[in-house]
Amino acid sequence: MRVKAVIAYDGSAYRGFQKQKSTRNTITYAIEEALQSLQIEAPIVGSGRTDAGVHATGQVIHFDLPPFWTDLAKLKTALNRKLKEIRFKHISAVSKDFHARFSAQKRRYRYVFKTSEVSLFEQKYISSYTAFNAEVLKKTLQIFEGEHDFDLFHKTGTVTHTTQREIYTTEYMQRGNYHYIYFQANGFLRSQVRMMVEAAMACASGRLTEEALREQLSCLKRHTHRLAPPEGLYLAQITY
Repeated sequence: MRVKAVIAYDGSAYRGFQKQKSTRNTITYAIEEALQSLQIEAPIVGSGRTDAGVHATGQVIHFDLPPFWTDLAKLKTALNRKLKEIRFKHISAVSKDFHARFSAQKRRYRYVFKTSEVSLFEQKYISSYTAFNAEVLKKTLQIFEGEHDFDLFHKTGTVTHTTQREIYTTEYMQRGNYHYIYFQANGFLRSQVRMMVEAAMACASGRLTEEALREQLSCLKRHTHRLAPPEGLYLAQITY
């Protein structure tokens, strides 16, 4: 039986989602080790990778269960007892052709930051930026909407057949002292969201012009390659 699981995790505890040769401290390794302890040998497949320090509230994975595992509620409880900083929110049976990555239609990321001091208890989960113009930020985020070649908006090492992506919606909102940026797209390149957030905030604080941003988005000239801090980024939702 193939199952789909929605998981949340504290990315500050791991070196990223994907397996790596240099470390076992990854989300994938931790989950697969927990599965193996329950006699489930199948590898997991995620909807996408997240960098070291990046969190998730709605990551989706799939894996195949042996015939003797039929009680999904029991499986969820057993996994949550074994894992630290990773939480299985839902596990459900899906068809054999379901694929966590290739079946996904939309991906939504949330970025959270403050302009006031981040407390000791927030520093792993919220980023910090200096004062900015909210109206300029909203306008800047809209520049990313639509289909673009994001060749100058990703980290090197991206393995993909194309750097074209379509951003469906962007959003900025403030609630109390907390600021939120949202991107929803058909997919994202490696560190693309963090680079877009940093570029948008640079425009909103007067460190980067709209013209320069448009030049980079048109692949004419790179003006910035900086990444927003990972602490504020969350993989929020996958739509199928």
